[in-house]
Amino acid sequence: MNGIIGKKVGMTSIFDDEGRNIACTVVEAGPCVVTQVLDEEKDGYYALQVGYGDAKVKNTTNAMLGHFEKAKTGPKRKVVEFRDFDAVEKSLGDIIRVEEVFAEGDAVNAVGTSKGKGFQGVVKRHGFRGVGQATHGQHNRQRAPGSIGAASYPARVFKGMRMAGQMGNERVKVMNLKVVKVFPEKNLILIKGAIPGHKGSYVIIERRR
Repeated sequence: MNGIIGKKVGMTSIFDDEGRNIACTVVEAGPCVVTQVLDEEKDGYYALQVGYGDAKVKNTTNAMLGHFEKAKTGPKRKVVEFRDFDAVEKSLGDIIRVEEVFAEGDAVNAVGTSKGKGFQGVVKRHGFRGVGQATHGQHNRQRAPGSIGAASYPARVFKGMRMAGQMGNERVKVMNLKVVKVFPEKNLILIKGAIPGHKGSYVIIERRR
């Protein structure tokens, strides 16, 4: 396996061997259930579909209930595919635990949904500095975006213009993080640094190759 699904618990800090204080993110990684095994002959590629987190039966469609029943497990809230695994590594219904995937010192990528910040202006969203000096009649322009277009040509605003709008609540991938500690008995993993998402949000931890 090259990854696992987890839930962000929060942040803490530990001391390394040299006495340095390291900020870490605590992730409850697994245990996950293999809900489908995809092969190249039938599906065109090798992959493992993994489920994590119990869901209510009333909130799950009949099609998905039948899908999970094949793996002899209950409905799951989060389902993710991990490609390019060893075909004989896991089979349908097997349990994947964090100690089987990661060890201390491994380099990993973390994928999650960033915190939603709502509608924000250009200063917070894009780091604009504004006018800076309230002079030359600029009494109310400190946080304004400034000009956004040209004149009669091109007579439109180009796509991708940095303007105010929705900030956050998008898929973010943070690469090349380090596994500091693994606690198999508690299904916990400590990752150096911060990963996207709020406390309790689902994250995907992938082992770098």
